[in-house]
Amino acid sequence: MVRRIFWMTVGAGAAVWAMNKANEATRRLTPDSLSGAAARGALHLGDTAKRFALDVRAGMAEREEQLRADLGLDGTAVVEPPTRPIGRRGGAGRAISAAPGSPPVVALPPSRVITPHVIASTPRQLDQRRGQHP
Repeated sequence: MVRRIFWMTVGAGAAVWAMNKANEATRRLTPDSLSGAAARGALHLGDTAKRFALDVRAGMAEREEQLRADLGLDGTAVVEPPTRPIGRRGGAGRAISAAPGSPPVVALPPSRVITPHVIASTPRQLDQRRGQHP
């Protein structure tokens, strides 16, 4: 008799547990619940995309600042005028200093007059410019 009461109680408990699980599943699968879950997922995705875009913008600004500092575009580099006219060969080179009156940071080679070169578009034109006629 005790065994029958025990198994009847176990069966009733299992039935209650199964009914609760079934009711929970039906509540989760209603159209309102599904649309709410989809809306929450979309909001989460939008927040994640927004955070990613802000991180990318911050990284871009930081990198741009680094490049400007490295290239001297942030106003710290001053180009001193050449000591001789640009058209002459030799002479002292130009220097870029960090601020007026400070020692030069980078010395540049002396400036030279650059003569324009004509670019040949075909090998035959190149030979003609060198004086070699085919």
